[in-house]
Amino acid sequence: MAALRAHGALRLGGSLGLSVAGAESNVAIGLARLGHRVRWAGRVGADELGALVLRTLRAEGVDIDHAVTDDAGRPTGLLLTEPRLGTLTRVSYYRAGSAGSAVSPADALSALAAGARILHLTGITPALSASAAEAALAAAGAARDAGITVCLDVNHRSRLWTTDQARTALRPLLDRTDLLIASEDELPLMLEESGARESEVVRGILAAGVDEVVVKRGARGATSFTADGATDRAARQVDAVDLVGAGDAFVAGYLSGVLDGADVTGRLHRAVTTAAFAVATRGDWEGLPTRDELGLLDEPDGTTIR
Repeated sequence: MAALRAHGALRLGGSLGLSVAGAESNVAIGLARLGHRVRWAGRVGADELGALVLRTLRAEGVDIDHAVTDDAGRPTGLLLTEPRLGTLTRVSYYRAGSAGSAVSPADALSALAAGARILHLTGITPALSASAAEAALAAAGAARDAGITVCLDVNHRSRLWTTDQARTALRPLLDRTDLLIASEDELPLMLEESGARESEVVRGILAAGVDEVVVKRGARGATSFTADGATDRAARQVDAVDLVGAGDAFVAGYLSGVLDGADVTGRLHRAVTTAAFAVATRGDWEGLPTRDELGLLDEPDGTTIR
């Protein structure tokens, strides 16, 4: 999507900053900055905003050979963000009828055919349309059959669909998921019943065939659950500037650790580090670190690097 970022309440007018956003593209950029080869599959409109999306991804080192420019007149999706209280941000989506909502199984499968070690999906894609939901399910099935690790970040967006709709669409993906990532409030969406304790939900997800469940806890860090038990990691302490994009930054760091063969502790450490970069800088992805910047948070306050 394209993203318009307000500096105050939208109803009062004022200037807007234009950039690019989207959970999957945020993760793609985060991984590319950490030195990994990344391919992005999706649809943009045949318009200037679509050109901006593709230009940004290309400039960040993301492979867009399998990105599709929609030829049916559908526009590039758009979101608006506005700061309201401190770090509380309100997001408005304009995605109905967008090019991204028309993504199809063929779009996803062609990108997978080029080979991959990990397929990363989010729960946002199935919320866009029936064809987008089919694309996510087809991609997960094809990846599982090919021995590709499937990572699903639940990423529930209540402004796109209801909790019941999300549960109905996402539950079939569970059987094809190896690594599930969710915030504490999103976790229950992956089981048919509601009201269960976190430990019960995690056990149910692992019993469904998922190898690892990672729960994002915001300022309290994160926990990884596997058949061997639970591993906790505290968040990195930084001055929060902008919380939007922190979850995607966390996922990028975690998948980077997976690709590097790090153990659970190492994966969580990298994930909370990249998330800290995100909340300490403005923008969804603009402040994400390169690999040689991962150690910057260990420098004393006031350090100048010359």
